[in-house]
Amino acid sequence: MNNWLLETTGGEALKEAVRFKDRVWDWLSNADMWATVLFAGIRILLIFILTRVIVKVVSNVIDRSLERETRGRALVNNRRFSTVGGLMKNVVTFFCNFTMILLILSEFNFDLKPLLAGAGVVGLAIGFGAQSLVKDVITGFFIIFEDQFAVGDVIQSGTYKGTVEMIGLRTTRLLSATGEIHIIPNGTIVNVTNYSLANALAVVDVPVKIERGLEATLALIGEALQGIEERSSSVIAYPNILGIQSMSTSEYVIRVAANCLPNARDAAERQIQNDIKQALEKQSALEAAKAEQEALEQAEREAREAEVIREQERAEEARRAREEHEASPRRQMAAAQEGEKGEE
Repeated sequence: MNNWLLETTGGEALKEAVRFKDRVWDWLSNADMWATVLFAGIRILLIFILTRVIVKVVSNVIDRSLERETRGRALVNNRRFSTVGGLMKNVVTFFCNFTMILLILSEFNFDLKPLLAGAGVVGLAIGFGAQSLVKDVITGFFIIFEDQFAVGDVIQSGTYKGTVEMIGLRTTRLLSATGEIHIIPNGTIVNVTNYSLANALAVVDVPVKIERGLEATLALIGEALQGIEERSSSVIAYPNILGIQSMSTSEYVIRVAANCLPNARDAAERQIQNDIKQALEKQSALEAAKAEQEALEQAEREAREAEVIREQERAEEARRAREEHEASPRRQMAAAQEGEKGEE
């Protein structure tokens, strides 16, 4: 009985092995199957080559477009354009590779509908979970693409003002004038004031005492600002002296305006104030020296007048003494004559 079972089991296993071998042979010798595999492989190879060609062509188009844009601008930030170009090429590469993978899977008869549905659900979940991150990245891309500001520009966004040290797709880093580093998420940048794109206007108000003459003051300020373009590289042209800006009972204010380089207003205003202050100090010194000279001359005149008066007084006293001396004998003679008349 046991022998019969062993023979039966061994015979069935042998038959199963023969059938498997026949199936493998039939599969390996199936010309239609190999033709299908060959054509599928050719299609996959063509899809791969076509994807690489599309990525290469689009990358070259992006590079040429950015290069043409770079040549067409006088001032350009190469880092910005390289960032935009790299980002656009990465997006194109990702999209083409994703499409290539889907086409290759379709060649292996995969059902893509569940895969696409699952990818859509995962993408939706990631989008809801990372809204701020997506907002920061999109805003950062448009900041770079629209050339809103560049590394080295001085900008102000909200309460933060400083020099741009880094522009990323997610954050922007600012260095303030006092040394603080501000890291701002791009999604929070709503309004931006860029101080480095256009020429600035330096405005200086000069208070002057009401006793000073207007014409003389305007002439003094105009003379003080001569050649300021050579003394300061921040000032572009000779400043405009606009005249009286305000006035009170004790002083009036002269306004001076000058065109200066972008983000150089503070330096230009300091130079204007320095030149005017030196001119006023020089004028004050001249006026003080003149007043002192006039005081000395007045004192000398008064001394001479006093000396003349004293000379006159001494002459008058001498004249009186001489008159008294001359009159004394006459009085004696008169007295003697009167005495003689009395005796008679």
